[in-house]
Amino acid sequence: MHLQLSEATVRIREMILRGGLAPGQRVAEAPLAEQLGMSRTPVRQALPLLAQEGLLARHGTRGHVVRAFTAADVDDAIEVRSVLEGLAVRRVVERGASKACLRALRECLEDGDAIFARQHPVAADEGAYAQVNTRFHALIVEEAGGPMLTEALERVGRVPFAGPQALAFERGGLAQMHAMLHYAHRQHHAIVDAIDNGQGARAEALMREHAYAARESINMAGIARPVDTIEQRAASRRRRRHVPHREEDE
Repeated sequence: MHLQLSEATVRIREMILRGGLAPGQRVAEAPLAEQLGMSRTPVRQALPLLAQEGLLARHGTRGHVVRAFTAADVDDAIEVRSVLEGLAVRRVVERGASKACLRALRECLEDGDAIFARQHPVAADEGAYAQVNTRFHALIVEEAGGPMLTEALERVGRVPFAGPQALAFERGGLAQMHAMLHYAHRQHHAIVDAIDNGQGARAEALMREHAYAARESINMAGIARPVDTIEQRAASRRRRRHVPHREEDE
């Protein structure tokens, strides 16, 4: 993917996440390109990609409109994705990763290393890493094989912000963004090491943990209602169950 297209996709995604583009709002190509300070071509190319992610929907002759979604939708989809990708990488280890797959994964690691070798992060790092991350995950799913697994992950990927390509950060938090992406990249290294050493359970656990980096990037981007963790949701349910009991005691 061209770097300008990647940057346009990331920035429009962030606008949707932070409410700069509201649910039901028409996404007009020309004013959006002017607002982003870039040409119309990468913006025009980004809109269908964001529609594939579930962020936009075709609306007759009006082009694209922003789809509505909730934090709970995203949270559930990320949780499902973590399980499915964990299954995929464990299957790769159990069957034995091909030399071609390992070589391609290591190329992803090298590309990521080049991004983080710079001492001073730049805004373009997010788009560049999104490309590396998408390729890394696609290689593992492809190597795992099986149409059911692939189709399930594709379905999860249509939920906004749930796929590996859907990174989003606050524009002002460049250093924090760089640190989080670097941590995710180190997880890539650990996953490849586990695959190479035949450690299926370790690879699965690492991949499941890795998927939750998407949740952290969403929280950093300033979503109106942060995506709750599993523990927070469980605590909330416990509090709701206990409220009537306290009232009865009084």
